[in-house]
Amino acid sequence: MFAIIENNGKQFKVTKDSQIRIDLTEDKKGAKISFDKVLLTSDGKKVNVGTPEVKGASVSAEVIEHIKDKKVIVFKKKRRHNYRRKHGHRQDYTVVKIKEIKIA
Repeated sequence: MFAIIENNGKQFKVTKDSQIRIDLTEDKKGAKISFDKVLLTSDGKKVNVGTPEVKGASVSAEVIEHIKDKKVIVFKKKRRHNYRRKHGHRQDYTVVKIKEIKIA
């Protein structure tokens, strides 16, 4: 059984007990969250495709931790103009574990 959910404009394929990284949320570690925007569900035999969402379907998850991704270096340079800019960025994520997929 799997489902495709949408969170902050990004789509994730989830199964029970899988872990996904979503954009940072303000939920505490161990908090229960629910994703109501389910775009597709499948139980192995039957596939439900939403228009645009599957009615009555939801996915419940638990917050595992808040992490930061690897550092990305942004370096700008214009040759022969002594122009150099170095900027680093680390994206914040929330790791959630999928507990249950409810199909209506």
